[in-house]
Amino acid sequence: MSEADHEISRRELIASSAFVPLAALTCSSAAHAQTPAAHATETALSPAQMKILEAVVDRLIPRDELGPSAAEAGAPIYIDRALTGPNAGEKQTFVDGLAALDAFANSSQGASFTDLSPERRDAVLTAMDNGTATGFANSQQFFNRVRRLTLEGMFGDPFYGGNRNFAGWDLLRYPGPRLVVGPEEQRMDKLPEPYRRSAYGPQYGH
Repeated sequence: MSEADHEISRRELIASSAFVPLAALTCSSAAHAQTPAAHATETALSPAQMKILEAVVDRLIPRDELGPSAAEAGAPIYIDRALTGPNAGEKQTFVDGLAALDAFANSSQGASFTDLSPERRDAVLTAMDNGTATGFANSQQFFNRVRRLTLEGMFGDPFYGGNRNFAGWDLLRYPGPRLVVGPEEQRMDKLPEPYRRSAYGPQYGH
């Protein structure tokens, strides 16, 4: 299989069947809303684990001409915060999954996932997505879970740590939550002006 066959573009991810409308993309953290300050010193993942996660997320939604990657937009921060709060029950499964991913990268590509080229990282993730990652039980399930959380972190309210500088909303041309929408903002002959404001206030826009 050629390197081109392994490429994962943000367009393919966003258009995939795993993607759901923004209105239905409920953030895991929303179940227990807390201010970012509450998570400032509390982390679920070690620096080494976070480095692997950042490398994974960076390939799921990579930087391109449309905007920054999910890693640059803070999706790993969102995931880490979720694992300290409402998703704490899956922390060990998530940590084990990251370890298994790195082990598979070493066995199949000859190096740790973070040391691989983008093309080889995509090869690892493609095998996981296809369920063909030898020696990695439930690789497809773990891949889908990381992808889901990445989407939440990329497109959810920036209050929860992701969607830094409203990169996800800008990508979708989602103007942001508004309490009132006037006639001028409902016109169909032009794009809506971006609001770029968290539902929790302007201070949460990163």
